[in-house]
Amino acid sequence: MEGKLTISDVSGPFREPREPIFSYDYSIQRPTWATPHGVRVKVSIPDELDVVREQLLGAVTGSAGQQLVIGKILSRAIADGKLRIAEDEGMLAERRDVMLDPFTGPLAHLFPKLQHLLAQQQASVRDEIKKRAGL
Repeated sequence: MEGKLTISDVSGPFREPREPIFSYDYSIQRPTWATPHGVRVKVSIPDELDVVREQLLGAVTGSAGQQLVIGKILSRAIADGKLRIAEDEGMLAERRDVMLDPFTGPLAHLFPKLQHLLAQQQASVRDEIKKRAGL
């Protein structure tokens, strides 16, 4: 085991051109690595964000600004969960930059794990939405 993964910085969300995806850039470090490495985590808007929004919150109404805040909170929670799952699956074990695509297609088998992880965090995500978006 190379040691515990540490996240030193996160930036995003960024809107990917020509695809309905938000992405986050993580800088990760292990004690045995000389320098941090980058991980880009992509969150599919129709296949991940909208599905999770419906499962965790149901039909939510609000202003356009409130919807943006909700989308940002949920997409960050999804990206964080995907990074945890990728670490558990050994995808981040090597010292190289990595891109985590949406959990669809070849990675679709990981989406149920993401749903389960986010269902466990449902109360804290709802509290953050209530606090930041006022819903």
